[in-house]
Amino acid sequence: MIQVGQSAPDFTLDAMVGGKYEKVMLSDYRGKWVVLFFWPLDFTFVCPTEVTAFSKRIDEFKALDAVVLGASIDSTFTHLAWVGQIGSVNYPMLSDITKTVSREYGVLIEDQGIALRGLFIIDPDGVLRYQVVHDLNIGRNVDEVLRVIKALQTGELCPVDWNEGTPTLGKG
Repeated sequence: MIQVGQSAPDFTLDAMVGGKYEKVMLSDYRGKWVVLFFWPLDFTFVCPTEVTAFSKRIDEFKALDAVVLGASIDSTFTHLAWVGQIGSVNYPMLSDITKTVSREYGVLIEDQGIALRGLFIIDPDGVLRYQVVHDLNIGRNVDEVLRVIKALQTGELCPVDWNEGTPTLGKG
């Protein structure tokens, strides 16, 4: 299983991007911060709250030179049908239908065939810098993801509850 400090496993997945089907490669985003998050299934209860929350905040990620990639084990066709229900999504929705990427990132629940709510922040050099995995019942906090990216971008030691504009502890 991948750990913080290791190179993030590259992948090529089919994706639904703005109503079109495309291939997305993680390596295409070298030079940018990447937020890769997994949700269990489309057409569920907590998932649309997360998918739409990240989408609504996409400009804040762009301002940090970060891209968002969301993935589930559903097909791109299912993603397209789901978007018809929840509204447009402003980032690629990846189809990990083979479950390979979920497995490589250590979030696949093998006996259920779905992913836990894993979130990974990958730096511009392709190194995993942050990971968090939630229970299926708990959504992630977009404010916290943005805070962590900002903290990582300082290159400094950031104490508990650090926020942009507050002092760091200096270089590590």
